[in-house]
Amino acid sequence: MEKVRVIKDACIGCGSCSAICPDVFDMGDDGFAFVKPKHEEVREELRVDILDALEGCPTSAIELYEEEKK
Repeated sequence: MEKVRVIKDACIGCGSCSAICPDVFDMGDDGFAFVKPKHEEVREELRVDILDALEGCPTSAIELYEEEKK
């Protein structure tokens, strides 16, 4: 299962991800981006927007990864 996350140490809080894909990304009270709860799993209808956000991140703080099966 493919998932998306924000790498907190790399995020500079520019807000481009939440502007590009507000269904998945938001800005926290700390000024940094996060993936909204229950949106970690990449849904096909949001895939293009998630990839646009990933490519638009100036610090490459967004990553896709495969969740290991238990």
